[in-house]
Amino acid sequence: MEKSSQHGMWSSHLAFVLAATGAAVGLGNIWRFPYLASDNGGGAFVLIYLGCVVAIGLPLLLTEIALGRAGRRSPINSFVALASSARGGRLWQAIGWLGFIAAIFILSFYSVVAGWTLHYAWLYLGQVFGGPGIVDPVASFAALRSDPGSLLFWHSVFMAITIGVVAFGVERGLERAVSILMPTLLLLLLVLVGYGISTGYFGQAVEFLFRPDFSRISTSTVVSALGQAFFSLSLGMCGIMAYGAYLPANVPIGRVGLTVALADTGVALLAGLAIFPVVFAFGLQADGGGPGLIFNVLPLAFAEMRFGALYGLAFFLLLMVAAWTSSISMLEPPTAYLTERTRFGRARVTIGIGLVIWAFGLLTVFSGSLLAGVRLFGRDVEGAIQFIASDLMLPIGGLLLALYAGWALDRRISREQLADLPDWAYLAWRWLLRVVTPVLVVVVMVAAAH
Repeated sequence: MEKSSQHGMWSSHLAFVLAATGAAVGLGNIWRFPYLASDNGGGAFVLIYLGCVVAIGLPLLLTEIALGRAGRRSPINSFVALASSARGGRLWQAIGWLGFIAAIFILSFYSVVAGWTLHYAWLYLGQVFGGPGIVDPVASFAALRSDPGSLLFWHSVFMAITIGVVAFGVERGLERAVSILMPTLLLLLLVLVGYGISTGYFGQAVEFLFRPDFSRISTSTVVSALGQAFFSLSLGMCGIMAYGAYLPANVPIGRVGLTVALADTGVALLAGLAIFPVVFAFGLQADGGGPGLIFNVLPLAFAEMRFGALYGLAFFLLLMVAAWTSSISMLEPPTAYLTERTRFGRARVTIGIGLVIWAFGLLTVFSGSLLAGVRLFGRDVEGAIQFIASDLMLPIGGLLLALYAGWALDRRISREQLADLPDWAYLAWRWLLRVVTPVLVVVVMVAAAH
């Protein structure tokens, strides 16, 4: 009889692919990838990024899925269950704890940032029905960042919808949500790409993204591509590992892992093909990347284009959906662990840990107002939280995952879980985890520290 998780199981191969792709696809795919490509030579960056996905992203993705299914519990307890099969025993559960804490840190500020997308979607919905447009995008975005009341409201709304999904469990909550949200995300993205084609600048965008300019390659280009490959697949938080615990035994991990990696990369490339035609058509520049590209630059184009309000609404709904599917995967690991460790039901645990994360998110909400003068690690409060979680905890977790699976885990367990890989692919996976992936993750960590 197949061993199953107490939290439930994915009903199908497709359900897991949708969920894992939803966990991987987030705000980083929609805005971080395009601006990094813009700042680092377009096609040259894309080419290096694809290589990094193979060297870092895919091996760690397969590792998280395999460990999750082998343990069939929350990430922390899966490491406990596998302790007797690995050198170092229970010490490796530190990886699960790192993911647990990182998920709380990241979701606390991620929810606030996702709230920005809800705010802008609301603004463009108002424009669709005749409301005022955004006259000065820079001033409008700055006003939002300095308004704790608005930030608190949208942060609360986003956390509420995230808690609402996770509280219902794997089949009735996570699976049902991603079966609706992921097709919606793809539809919105294709609509936006369709508009990009209609601008007349789609060919220029394709050339920019897929024709490498090797003269633009520098050390920073390689480091940026390494970091994007690592973070775009949401590795190091053990969210994929938690999802892997619900994967039926007959589903081939190698095949579904490759599908998820391709889907995540495909979404990032489609985002570039949606954004850059608009940028080129209206003669815009990626204003320093990050939030500047999305909230300061693109609204200028939306204000000039025909049906710009509808485009803006679709675009920010796309961002919100991407953020929502990722946030669900962040809340799942701590929820699963506390459900296993306490006598409370899943719904009560989800609400409890969700409220803790919501409260922690208040540090980000008030970072630009009440806490504006506070500096940690040379950063404001929001930047310090992001630095600790994204630049330290996630890479350390990824490094430990690679070392654990490559050197400590009983080879029989990994070979059993990755049975669909031919011998050469399995040996390549082990070699990457033992040698290449740790070195590249250390490079990402050192670069982030500087």
